[in-house]
Amino acid sequence: FPTHSPYPEIPPCASLHQHPAPRPDVPQQARRGLGREKPGTGGSPGQALRTGSITVSVAVLGPRFRKLKIGAGHRLDVKASGVFGGSGPGAAHFFDNLHSLSFFQVYTVGGLFGKATDDFSDTGNLVEKTTFDHITREKLERILAVIQGTNQKALLMYSNIDMKTQEAYELAVKGLIRPMGKSPPIITAVRCIQFALPEFQLEIHCLHETQQYLRKLVHEIGLELKSSAVCTQVRRIRDGVFTVDDALPRTQWNLQSIQEAIRNCQLKVETELEKTLGHGENSPVHQLGGDMAEHARQERP
Repeated sequence: FPTHSPYPEIPPCASLHQHPAPRPDVPQQARRGLGREKPGTGGSPGQALRTGSITVSVAVLGPRFRKLKIGAGHRLDVKASGVFGGSGPGAAHFFDNLHSLSFFQVYTVGGLFGKATDDFSDTGNLVEKTTFDHITREKLERILAVIQGTNQKALLMYSNIDMKTQEAYELAVKGLIRPMGKSPPIITAVRCIQFALPEFQLEIHCLHETQQYLRKLVHEIGLELKSSAVCTQVRRIRDGVFTVDDALPRTQWNLQSIQEAIRNCQLKVETELEKTLGHGENSPVHQLGGDMAEHARQERP
């Protein structure tokens, strides 16, 4: 008998895992169902990938979102806050016409006596410091009365209305005198609602303003009082016919709340137009108001 076996000898303690069976080559067509490694995921080549149902695929349903034209009213800069009106699709033209009627804007503006900055705000670069102990509420209100009187004269000048007519008298009684066309910022009313040196707060009714103009106004009030002042806050509490009560906080920016707010505001806009534009049936402003009210009724669901 031969003493040497022609077959390789396997050690008695060897495991089958040390000698795995050779894996047959699988054709490419048969491996189509197997997942492949997604670039950048670090997965193994044999790992299956999870894919969504084709019933929610964009290729089947089309784009999930569509662009909507949104109208914007009187804008606010990054340092201001408060009511900001807007309109949805189909009402942008209506919203632009509404703001062309020059409704008043109402702000609460905070101020701080004793210092001045390069941008008239409390966050700007400090320019100077001044004393303010001599300032009283009576002196402040006296300056505010002068500002309001000067702006009332400017409002009459830009309204292009003959003040000797009956129409001018009726408009003045109802407080409906508006500037015709473009005009510089006009303050129709201003009063002090809080005074505690060195801080104070004003309520300002105005037209064609910017928030930076209001900050500069606070600075000029400080100069008129032989001191200096910076603006600490600009908050709009009324934007035309819209008030703080009509505004939606960020937590309510959802479809249901927005739809409900639109329905409530449509009726409010119509009522305000009828009250504001009830004079002069043949006037262009009244005709514009009628077209806007009719458009609002058509848009109502």
